Amino acid sequence: MLIDIVLPKVGMAMQDGTIVAWHKAVGDLVEKGEALFELETEKVSMQVESPDEGELAEILVPAGETVDVDTVVARLKVE
Repeated sequence: MLIDIVLPKVGMAMQDGTIVAWHKAVGDLVEKGEALFELETEKVSMQVESPDEGELAEILVPAGETVDVDTVVARLKVE
């Protein structure tokens, strides 16, 4: 089963954010709570954690791109 990883909304006025860097590559195994990517907004820079354990199946938004809140940025394959 694939789980969508979306760009989270971290502030009331947040409309979009930039993925600064991916900490994992496609095919990497990740644990729940492990950092997947670095997110930067106008007000904050933070790491976004994996919601579950599994394999990073797909990265849909490469580092350096800015996307809207709730955009699917990656997919995680879980058992």
